[in-house]
Amino acid sequence: MMRHRPALPGRIGHPAVVIAAGFGAAVVIGALLLSTPLATTDGYTTHWLTAVFTAVSAVCVTGLTLVDTETHWSMFGEVVIAFLMQAGGLGIMTLATLATVLISGRLGLRARMSVQLETKSVVAADLGQVLRRVVLFSLVCEAAVAAVLTGRFVIGYGEPFGRALYLGGFHAVSAFNNAGFALWPDNLMRFVSDPWICLTIALAVIVGGLGFPVVFELLRTWRRPRSWSLLTRITLGLTAVLLGGGTLAFLTTEWTNPSTMGPLDDSGKLLAAFFAAVMPRSGGFNTLDISHMMPSSWLVTDVLMFIGGGSAGTAGGIKVTTFGFLLFIVWSEVRGENQVNIGHRRLPSSTQRQALSISLLGILLVAFSTWILLIITPHSLDRVMFEVISAFATNGLSTGITPDITVAGHVLLSLLMFIGRIGPLTLGSALALKQRTRRYELPEERVIVG
Repeated sequence: MMRHRPALPGRIGHPAVVIAAGFGAAVVIGALLLSTPLATTDGYTTHWLTAVFTAVSAVCVTGLTLVDTETHWSMFGEVVIAFLMQAGGLGIMTLATLATVLISGRLGLRARMSVQLETKSVVAADLGQVLRRVVLFSLVCEAAVAAVLTGRFVIGYGEPFGRALYLGGFHAVSAFNNAGFALWPDNLMRFVSDPWICLTIALAVIVGGLGFPVVFELLRTWRRPRSWSLLTRITLGLTAVLLGGGTLAFLTTEWTNPSTMGPLDDSGKLLAAFFAAVMPRSGGFNTLDISHMMPSSWLVTDVLMFIGGGSAGTAGGIKVTTFGFLLFIVWSEVRGENQVNIGHRRLPSSTQRQALSISLLGILLVAFSTWILLIITPHSLDRVMFEVISAFATNGLSTGITPDITVAGHVLLSLLMFIGRIGPLTLGSALALKQRTRRYELPEERVIVG
């Protein structure tokens, strides 16, 4: 009897090919639409590089821009950007689901059971149901955020209902998908002391960045935390630590800075610090002037951006689960344990290798890209590294130098955004499919390390 194969055989069925092709097609379509005169306020055609850069930034839900979104793009252009953000955000989660199904279908029975256990049993049989839940959950969250923002813009800022609804809808899509596009030249700096705007957008960024496996498990078992999976526990635990630690760090470094938190009262400083700690998860919005932050704050932001958010969500970075695995690997090595144990679970050696591979490749890519940009641009190391990490982590925060970088630099940042968006997912899929069983063992040799 012939063994049943997945519906997408051969190379086209490889998750890396599917993911890259899907995002690439969305970028091409978006760039073509943004290149038309209809997409600009002055009715002129946008330069191809600006159109491609903006399309990549929107599809990869990053938020880096070469032009001011409000003044350069017409309503048609802004709607195109919103659709690209929505397609990118949903695409990340649905393609992650598809990759899981393809992987589980192409592995052996034991490996398939492991993958299904790690991803909470997402298999081909319930693929349609999972995808429908992803889309429905996304739309419901965006609608709720849009409703709050619309009401605030009408009541608090006197915006006409139609304009308020448009602003609320656009920023709800941008926030939930961790895109960071805003329709004001100063991003969200004018709302730095408004908890209705800041906390609503921050909550949307957090929920969108948790990842659909974690969100769906919480919806099912929020009353039974002892039954939570390892993925959910690590994601929630590290998210709380990073948000709390980031808030404290920004309060420490920016409290007296006259260009950022200095003029705010104590409650305003706390709100601004919390918002600044949330956005490096991949949110990309800012209520403080990034260009006038202390270098120590840039370093904290660099670290938070590189770590990013949850797996199979709209956030970027190497993911908090990857970072968490690295911490437990180091802790087990320090304690001299042969196995990496987290709670009452043992971390498979294959997962340990994947975490190390993704992290090291991310570090090498950031380092190499930073070196290239330092050669072709006159900007300082701290500013260049900030932009590079922001692009790789699909974050969108900027010290203000992105429009001033050369054409080659813009191409490099576009590639970084694309690689940063699809890289961890495709690399994880490729590593999972690359598992082999060696039928012999080579002689072991101890080597001095450190």
